[in-house]
Amino acid sequence: MKFHVIEAGKFKLDGGAMFGVVPKMLWNKLNPADENNMCTWSLRCLLVEHDDRKILVDTGMGTKQDEKFRSHFFPHGNLDLAGSLRSKGFEPEDITDVIITHLHFDHVGGAVKFDENKNLVPAFPNATYWTNKQHYDWAMNPNMREKASFLKENFVPLMEAGVLELLDAGQKYKWMDRVEFGFYYGHTEAMIVPEFMMDNGKRLIYMADLMPSTAHVRLPYVMSYDIRPLNTLAERKTFYERAIDEESYLFLEHDPVNEVFTMSKDAKGRYGVGEILKLSEI
Repeated sequence: MKFHVIEAGKFKLDGGAMFGVVPKMLWNKLNPADENNMCTWSLRCLLVEHDDRKILVDTGMGTKQDEKFRSHFFPHGNLDLAGSLRSKGFEPEDITDVIITHLHFDHVGGAVKFDENKNLVPAFPNATYWTNKQHYDWAMNPNMREKASFLKENFVPLMEAGVLELLDAGQKYKWMDRVEFGFYYGHTEAMIVPEFMMDNGKRLIYMADLMPSTAHVRLPYVMSYDIRPLNTLAERKTFYERAIDEESYLFLEHDPVNEVFTMSKDAKGRYGVGEILKLSEI
């Protein structure tokens, strides 16, 4: 099993929204805001080579949205999804599977593109896309809190093209040998957190929005975007204990700097960042 970081650019979100009830005087030390209170975040995807499969986890924002939409999120950086894939020696046609952790625009936007006739088509023409029925139904009938994050042009074309597979969510799902899905309900309904068993016997876990960055390790640092913040607290605490016990590597989708880290816990029971690593170092 081989792993590759696939950078899909950077974007900005409001710092207060990203850190919830935590005061700015605290979070601003971790990810300083600009004059508009916006912080920079990464759109970091993961490519996994597993037997004859090439599995992409999440797809970033994509580039098909209009300028008005993009002006709210300030996408920037030198790399887009397809360009990052090509820099690692892969073409979009090589991808066999795309795991969509959840259907918010910054995770699924790159799954669909415009063709030469301005039709919306799958960006990875030979891939099967994976989500779960509970989350898909949730996204199709969004609540007012999440409505702006669920853009149907990002995922309905996948269903219409017959390439979207809907799993049944629960707590754990063995997707294939050495790959499991955990399901989490604090950030949104039935978000998938994929776990890969590495050759060294440890897990590489793609954190999605269960923990967007190392700045969110402390339990109260929960995003205002989370629909059930108390669930997020409980889910994280259980997850943290297992990640520490199993010495898992945690892959960060939105951290503007850090790719992978391990969890720690001090003598007072406080959770923190253990070792920070590049994916290539593990």
